[in-house]
Amino acid sequence: MSAFGPARAPSDFIGGCWVGVPGDAVQSRDPSVPDRVIWSGTPQVQHAHDAVAAARGAFVAWRSLGFDARAALLRRFAESCGKHAERLAQTITAEMGKTLAESRAEAKLLQDKVAITLEPATLARVKGFEVDAGAGKRGACEFRPLGVMAVIGPFNFPAHLPNGHWVPALLLGNTVVFKPSDRTPAVGQVIAEIAGEAGFPAGVFNVVQGGSEIASALVAHDDIDGILFTGSFPVGRRIVEANLDRPGRMIALEMGGSNAAIVWSDADLRRAVIECVRGAYVTTGQRCTCTRRIIVHESIVERFVTAFCKLASTAIVAPGTDPEPVFMGPVVAESARAAVLERQATLARQGGRVLLEATAFDRPGWFLGPGLVQVERFSRASDCETFGPLAQLSVVTSLDAAIEQANASDFGLVASVFTGDQRIWNASVDQLRVGCLNWNTGTAGASSKLPFGGLGRSGNLRPAGSFAVDLGVYPLATMVDPTQASTIPGGLLEASAPSPVRAP
Repeated sequence: MSAFGPARAPSDFIGGCWVGVPGDAVQSRDPSVPDRVIWSGTPQVQHAHDAVAAARGAFVAWRSLGFDARAALLRRFAESCGKHAERLAQTITAEMGKTLAESRAEAKLLQDKVAITLEPATLARVKGFEVDAGAGKRGACEFRPLGVMAVIGPFNFPAHLPNGHWVPALLLGNTVVFKPSDRTPAVGQVIAEIAGEAGFPAGVFNVVQGGSEIASALVAHDDIDGILFTGSFPVGRRIVEANLDRPGRMIALEMGGSNAAIVWSDADLRRAVIECVRGAYVTTGQRCTCTRRIIVHESIVERFVTAFCKLASTAIVAPGTDPEPVFMGPVVAESARAAVLERQATLARQGGRVLLEATAFDRPGWFLGPGLVQVERFSRASDCETFGPLAQLSVVTSLDAAIEQANASDFGLVASVFTGDQRIWNASVDQLRVGCLNWNTGTAGASSKLPFGGLGRSGNLRPAGSFAVDLGVYPLATMVDPTQASTIPGGLLEASAPSPVRAP
């Protein structure tokens, strides 16, 4: 078996069987060595329909299997993830370019998610309860699985983020069809092989490869009950459009961010600089939580900029498998690098001051250095998510201006505030429009023990993280009257009612 990549030819995993997808309509390549093909296949739309049918056929038996049996199978899945963690990590690095250290951390998160989902604090959100419903009636609520869930995965965390959706979905009795990003199909197939080894019943967990055509077939399919998506706003918008006539379908969207960091005059400058550099450029700027906009108080801006640029300039940019302590690998594709450079040029044409220029490396691979551009101010009209190592900076003189600038975005995922002043933190908690807010730590990164999601173009108020258990269930309310006694309402005649049924 190779040190990375799937153990078999490019295939989909449907109903517990491997179905080949020979061809080259979809190819993933190593961003460090673009001539190197990692995975190649030609997806089939019919496979998406077959996978949904397999998941639907497996649903009733999987739901009826019981919580404990499903939990045991997920623990076996976690064990298989641990067994194949290095192969998975090597595949992530080979296919999307992040450093091997980051990929190994991501691979470990698959096991961690199973353990966190099984914790009582997580499951408390979907624990049934009983109430006195009045008039002698007993009321109860239990949570029922929705059915077949389509999980549409991203390229930047191709294992961890979709895993964060399907683990709770499977635990609570749903079946899954997973479509990996067409930039990371090999990662998706390795995960399918791991799931096959874990021994899920046929049809419970399915993987179909492909791009927009396959995704469109899944999200518009009449026989799925939920869509769990991580990706860009334009794609999330198309998912909503495809489901306008299905208001009862669960649609959970995580769609990125244009995240702000406020650095106040009393901030620990060393900490703020380190966290902002890390937040802006970790994973080569390809995290939805990366710091895109830095808002600095005028009294410290010169010291901050000098220290920031000095530290960022030391970043080691190299292939993720390099033996050195690499900080940044390449971006995922040539188009991604071109988008970063074009955005930097646009900001400069609009009057931005390039403090640290992001430049393409003169070597094979989609490498470029970190960039920082100072702008006069941020605005919703000009804001966008640049998915790469480019940050912007603006200067403010008041807290009101800082909060206004941080909120000047249609996104609302995460923000950070660097200050020692409790009052400034309190004002930030009160006024910043984000789903995640950090004090004296950077925007990049999140805890799976907390909810994760955002407002505006960052999501539709269906957070993942520990709240992902909500996404695969609906509440069933029941009410029972054990008294076997009913009173005729006013306006009806007692004589017209049948006699009560008495037990023999």
